[in-house]
Amino acid sequence: MDEDALALALFHTLDQLTGPDHLEFPDGFDYPLAKAQATRLKDRLTEDFGQACPLDDQIQDASYYFTIAIPAEAAETGVPVTVRLSNFGNLAVVTTPGPDSHDDLDHAVREGALSAADRSRIEAALCGLGYTVVPPATTPSAL
Repeated sequence: MDEDALALALFHTLDQLTGPDHLEFPDGFDYPLAKAQATRLKDRLTEDFGQACPLDDQIQDASYYFTIAIPAEAAETGVPVTVRLSNFGNLAVVTTPGPDSHDDLDHAVREGALSAADRSRIEAALCGLGYTVVPPATTPSAL
C-alpha cells in the first residue's frame, strides 16, 4: 500500500471514531504534553539545521496547534519549510512554502523546493519523536 493510500486509510479510520464535543481537538487531547513534544521537535530541528526554527503556538480554530518554521537561510534549497503538528494524534505535515505547494515530499524534492538531505533531517526528527508524516494532499484542509 503506498503512502497516500495509508494516509487515506488512517483518516477514514479516524472518521469512524466517536467524535469529541468540539472540532479542534479530540477528547483527551493533552495540550501541555503536545506543546512539550512540539518544543522538543523545535529544539531538534534548530540543532539539525544550525539556525533557530521558531515554534508558533498561537494557532486557533484549526486542526493543528503548532507550526515550526525552518527558515529559507537554513534550508539547502533556500526555500522555507513549515512543519504543522496535528491536534489529532502525532501527525505532521511538511510544506514548502505553503500547504498547497506540493502534493507530497517526493514532489517537493523533484521540484527542487526541498533537498533530499533536508527531507531526511526533517523526517528523522519527526520519526524520532513519534510523529507520522502525512502528505498535504490527503489531509483535511485545516491541517
